[in-house]
Amino acid sequence: MKDKVAVLSLGGSMINGKEGLNAVFLKQFRAFILSQVKDGYRFVIVCGGGRVCREYQDAAKAVGVNTDLDLDWIGIQATHLNANFMRLLFGKLAYKEIIKSEKDNFKWNTKILFSGGWKPGHSTDYDAVVLAKRYGAKTVVNLSNIEYVFDKDPNKFADAKKIENISWKDFRKIVGNKWVPGANAPFDPIASREAEKNKLKVVVMNGNNLKDLGKVLKGEEKIVGTIIK
Repeated sequence: MKDKVAVLSLGGSMINGKEGLNAVFLKQFRAFILSQVKDGYRFVIVCGGGRVCREYQDAAKAVGVNTDLDLDWIGIQATHLNANFMRLLFGKLAYKEIIKSEKDNFKWNTKILFSGGWKPGHSTDYDAVVLAKRYGAKTVVNLSNIEYVFDKDPNKFADAKKIENISWKDFRKIVGNKWVPGANAPFDPIASREAEKNKLKVVVMNGNNLKDLGKVLKGEEKIVGTIIK
């Protein structure tokens, strides 16, 4: 049986959240991935920067660094730290290097391949979309600390409504078209444009819900999460 390739955009908040490194999640996530590998899956896992990224960016801004280009490069290095950390957790099952550039096209001979950010102008969500196209995956699963996309920021608006299914056209009206370094959008606007162009399905869901992640890998859509297509 040919291995099935799954592409995950793993938010940095899942790796390193408000309380620090999330060891409980990391242990559960590792066990889940290993179980899916046994079922014939191979994984491309693109790691975000999360708290580490924003702490460095905030500190940089406090001392006068304020260009989007410089702030993006700081964020990209944070994603490389997270990706290499995750790679080491999986030992020989993971490829020996992480993807750091769109030009990196390794002869991938392991079960898991990790990537960090590539270049300024977008988040790691975009990199996940590009890798999905490269490796023939039809779905990108975005794992973060939220369960659903909302029609507006639920932290600011009490009447914000959760969205279970939405078209790319309508989703892009919510997130807009501009990338802002360190932005905390449910899915990067630049990545959204690319995903729509390539007719990809994106599932936004809470990374702790590994049961439903298993359903998504099987193509099921009755889950706690938002499906964009």
